[in-house]
Amino acid sequence: MASNVNPTVRRRRLGQELRRLRELKGMTAEEVAERLLVSQSKISRLENGRRSISQRDVRDLCGVYEVEDHRIVDSLMQMAKDSRQQGWWHSFGDIPYSVYIGLETDAASLRVYDPQVVPGLLQTRPYAEALITGALPETTPTDIEKRVQVRMRRQERIAAPENPLRLWTVLDESALRRVVGTRALMREQLEYLVEKSQLPHVTVQVIPFDMGAHPGLNGQYAILEFPDASDSSVVYIEGVTSDLYLEKANDVQQYSVMYEHLRAQALNVEQSRQLIADLAKEYAR
Repeated sequence: MASNVNPTVRRRRLGQELRRLRELKGMTAEEVAERLLVSQSKISRLENGRRSISQRDVRDLCGVYEVEDHRIVDSLMQMAKDSRQQGWWHSFGDIPYSVYIGLETDAASLRVYDPQVVPGLLQTRPYAEALITGALPETTPTDIEKRVQVRMRRQERIAAPENPLRLWTVLDESALRRVVGTRALMREQLEYLVEKSQLPHVTVQVIPFDMGAHPGLNGQYAILEFPDASDSSVVYIEGVTSDLYLEKANDVQQYSVMYEHLRAQALNVEQSRQLIADLAKEYAR
């Protein structure tokens, strides 16, 4: 289950509140940066929750915004303190996509489109090991095992007895036909996918090859939504050296509409499950 002190989500909420205070003051991020003798990029990172916020940062910003209510300042200072606590993923060391893990840990629902591979939350351990080894050929066995362990830990959101993550995934048929590891490994992976697709909170659909061109050809992305209405939805796009997080309402709306088109063009749930099961039998031959 999601932690009540998820540092990633705390940083987001604090950043949103600091942005609100800046906008109420009628100041630009550049003007604030000039007043505090810091870079504009620092102010932007503080506001978008990508950077840890110290209590000193909060104090300085509240001074610039002339926040006179000590209760507000104290509340923001406490949020800054809580946001510096470590989530479970920090025990694994430096994880490149730790911001995403923090968001996923607290999300209520997740919509994923992947054209190449089975999404991490639905991978078997052998599939994850083979995939990471192939995708990151210069990664040490120790780091590969660390990544696999993190991936398996993330899957606890799917198996949670209370408030499990609502997962909707749309796969391209190529993700099912790409042999990651061995054919026996793929059979096991597809059988596992069929099993998980029968959970009431997990939906799996497949876009077959004969569908032709479709809105997902631009690549993988995920849309995260949160239980607290004050937390805006996030579009996550994984990159090679850095990831992209889109939070503007218009961006999220465009990706959401595109996802609806993907769901409409994909096979329905039963057809998708049958296709996956048939391909699993092919791998067994």
